[in-house]
Amino acid sequence: MQIKNSTISDIEFIFKLYAIATSFQKKKFPANQWPIFSRTLVETEIKENRQWKLLIDGQIACIWAITFSDPQIWEESNDDSAIYIHRIATNPNYRGQDLVSIIVEWAKNYSADKQISFIRMDTCGNNRKLIGHYTKCGFDFLGITKLKNTTALPSHYKDADVCLFEIKL
Repeated sequence: MQIKNSTISDIEFIFKLYAIATSFQKKKFPANQWPIFSRTLVETEIKENRQWKLLIDGQIACIWAITFSDPQIWEESNDDSAIYIHRIATNPNYRGQDLVSIIVEWAKNYSADKQISFIRMDTCGNNRKLIGHYTKCGFDFLGITKLKNTTALPSHYKDADVCLFEIKL
């Protein structure tokens, strides 16, 4: 198993995983699923080394993106030193293998020498199963909120219930 930065050559597979995740979300949660993300967004994340992949036996098992600021979601807490994990998408061949726990351990190690105090995530919708999964992976569930300003966020945040999660390091 390896964790590496995604590369431009991964971009088609990244969008394939996003499409699979969105299809899954439509079946499970018809009221709230990911929009189509812009290619420019993902290319920028790749160029800035903020798009990651977990490889198992040389195959991409899952991908995710990070950022170090997320003011529209985290509002006043955005001033904290944090890493924000977004858009975890799992290859269906690797579902059920607790990959989020692997990402959490990676994030702890990644944060160790960068003086980062928190690992944070959010998800839209009141998905009790997902809330339970993320808390099992070590996150504290901070509750459900409505965001004040979603103008610069992807469309699935508009009028959504947003669940906030964090791990204090």
